[in-house]
Amino acid sequence: MQAVQISRFGGSHVLTFTDLPTPKPATGQVLVRIQFAGVNFIDIYQRTGLYKNPLPFVPGMEAAGVVEDVGLNVIEFAVGDRVAFAMHPGAYAEYVCVPWQKLVKIPDFIVAEQAAAGMLQGLTAHYLAHDAYPLQMGDLALVHAAAGGTGGLLVQMAKIRGSRVIATVSSAEKEQRARSLGADWVIQYTATDFAAKVKELTNGKGVDVVYDSVGVDTFTKSLTCLRPRGYLVLYGQSSGPVAPVDPGVLAGMGSLFLTRPSLTHYISRREELLKRANDVFAWLKQKRLLVTIAKKFPLEKAAEAQEALASRRYAGKILLQVIR
Repeated sequence: MQAVQISRFGGSHVLTFTDLPTPKPATGQVLVRIQFAGVNFIDIYQRTGLYKNPLPFVPGMEAAGVVEDVGLNVIEFAVGDRVAFAMHPGAYAEYVCVPWQKLVKIPDFIVAEQAAAGMLQGLTAHYLAHDAYPLQMGDLALVHAAAGGTGGLLVQMAKIRGSRVIATVSSAEKEQRARSLGADWVIQYTATDFAAKVKELTNGKGVDVVYDSVGVDTFTKSLTCLRPRGYLVLYGQSSGPVAPVDPGVLAGMGSLFLTRPSLTHYISRREELLKRANDVFAWLKQKRLLVTIAKKFPLEKAAEAQEALASRRYAGKILLQVIR
């Protein structure tokens, strides 16, 4: 099979397009023929060695495709089923073996590229809005990178929950996108001090929660945007990791709460995975959620796809088209 492999950590040049043996499903596994793979920041973190996977490895943590074969003791799935998964490695390839418990069936009303685009980021936005900080009617949330894949879905889910949203974006084009997704206020952080603007918009009171996927560039100012006993949900680090925090700082700024969640722990139980996925698929069908595919790259252009994601030039999801 054709695949992208990483044999050493580094820049996008370490992504090598190569031929590898097609895997065979072990007991409890399903062989999936990949149609589309999602490109996410976690792929970049693994490539650079920020998250150290054993070398060599095939990157990619999200995909949609078709069941090609099943191992022993697999229930719920059969050859020909349309499936998707998130938070399992090996998606930058024509085939990957996945434990059946990590798969979800794609409903007939969802196309494969839509499933791939909405899986990891849709599940992430779901747990952020429902569990990491359960948004309530009337809550005020600050969402960073609101025109991106996860940020855009999070804005929409916040509105489904009845919350108000202040969004930050990097350009006028992305400002228009964030507004179209339902953001009540949008701040171009490249032109405006977002923390000062948040204080202005809230009459100095601050927001209930900040959802921060950016990391080091926004973390400190994000804390200053919170009301007393507010929540900072740090779920990414696209600008770099945040330095260790003295808990006493949180007390001094108003008894703040800080959490660093991971999707893995919010879909570890199958019933939780299915609940989140079914909600995302249903909202897509009802058009309460919009998934925007910014660009599709062929598998052999994985390096360009990751560079495009890191550049922040695109608003929406970047995919690898594996089977053409």
